[in-house]
Amino acid sequence: MAAQLLEEDLVTCSICLGRYRDPVTLPCGHSFCGNCIKDSWRRCCEKTCPECRQPFPEGATLSRNVTLSTLLQALPVLPAPPAATPRPDSTTGHSARCLRHGRPLEFFCRTEGLCVCSACTVHDCSHHERALLDVERRVREDQLRARVLVTQQQVAQAETQLQELQEQHSRIESSACTLASVVSRRFSSLLQALEKQQASTLSDIEVAKKQALDQVLNEKQRLTDHLKALSQYDHGVQALLAQADDCIFFQELQQLPEPTESLGPLTSPQWDEEQQLSNVNQLLRPLCELLLEEKSLPKAADAGPVEALGPLAPVPSTVCPLRKKLWQNYRNLTFDPETANQYLHLSHKDQRVTHHFQAQGPAKSGSFELWQVQCTQSFQTGQHYWEVRASDHSVTLGVTYPKLSRQKLGTHTDNIGRGPCSWGLCIQADSIQAWHDGKSQRLRGSPGRLLGVDLNLTSGCLTFYSLEPCTQLLHTFYAVFSQPLFPVFWLLEGRTLTLCHQPEAKLPPRPQEEATAPS
Repeated sequence: MAAQLLEEDLVTCSICLGRYRDPVTLPCGHSFCGNCIKDSWRRCCEKTCPECRQPFPEGATLSRNVTLSTLLQALPVLPAPPAATPRPDSTTGHSARCLRHGRPLEFFCRTEGLCVCSACTVHDCSHHERALLDVERRVREDQLRARVLVTQQQVAQAETQLQELQEQHSRIESSACTLASVVSRRFSSLLQALEKQQASTLSDIEVAKKQALDQVLNEKQRLTDHLKALSQYDHGVQALLAQADDCIFFQELQQLPEPTESLGPLTSPQWDEEQQLSNVNQLLRPLCELLLEEKSLPKAADAGPVEALGPLAPVPSTVCPLRKKLWQNYRNLTFDPETANQYLHLSHKDQRVTHHFQAQGPAKSGSFELWQVQCTQSFQTGQHYWEVRASDHSVTLGVTYPKLSRQKLGTHTDNIGRGPCSWGLCIQADSIQAWHDGKSQRLRGSPGRLLGVDLNLTSGCLTFYSLEPCTQLLHTFYAVFSQPLFPVFWLLEGRTLTLCHQPEAKLPPRPQEEATAPS
């Protein structure tokens, strides 16, 4: 009788309602069979004590209850528990029983997302949202069926878009093949024209060299004859000075010729390397424009337009792919205070310039007399991109060689693009003009306030973009840039220009780094 009482009170697992097997004790003091507590935690997906609901510490391990294990070994073996209290079945459905109370699982606790028995609804889920298990099952099945319908619609839409992509793939392949053929023909024509121009230019250089060398040889011969005459005169004078007889001295003095007159300044040979290079630039520019001029290339209309994806196609950003590609060569620039006109005020760490109606101080020795300012950075190799925001029209953006004049020449209010050493884009209220070497080209379009400049020194291209409301190419200059280029700007009274900075932009290379950079 005492053994039975001990069995009921001390050595019975509250989960399986049988004698402990490999008993373990939780921190709260309650003991369970090792397998029972593990199985309970695996079913409930949370580690708490089935008796008092105290959480089991994270990272702790179950410890074997040595005292209970020793006691169980000393107790006699008792018959199995009656059939009225069997160990709960592990199967699901209405035949499954609660691990804590042994009752059938007839309800679903929506708050905890668990199947519970009637005793759980009284003790643990009295304030939770509950539903009959079969009713909740039907609701969840209806939800799953609705999801399946949505999934099937998405599958059909994805298959349609996949078919569209395949058609676009074919059109792009055909268009690219046509375009490659056109470009190959254009390059072949360009190469032939380049070879002819190369031969003609080299011949001109050779003729200019021969003329300059002939001038040098003539001057050398003239100097040689002059030196010879001077030497003969010097020998005659020395011999006369050595004559001891006075009669002979005066007789030979009368026969002594007059000294050779001075040759005067030398005639400089007609050789101008910069002029020769400028001639080359003038020859290459129309050839490059012939190849790259947008309207001269066919649009490959036969291949059909490339259609956009349906509504499921994601749009990662509002920035167009061209601008993202240009950002790979972004440069953060700053204005050079030493070059700023006295009416221009720099602010925001030399990233913003404003044209005031009154002078901001005395003019500096290296500043522009015109309403212009130059950047501190310069570029000689590679590809570089920067962006500028203008407060209004009547501004000019450009690049220049270091020798751009600081003085005002003529009646123009700016000198960007007025000579061979600078290139500029002038934006007015009613027009856009591209300036270089004193020549202007009127352009179409109405640019926004945000502008981009792409300088590719490798391919010899200087391109201006309007970036708002969408990216639009305004104009491209083609040239062989032979010196470092500085960004330069002009702005009318009341206007403001801001150099936009990108946090991830690369720093512009220093002059010595550019000089040593591989071509």
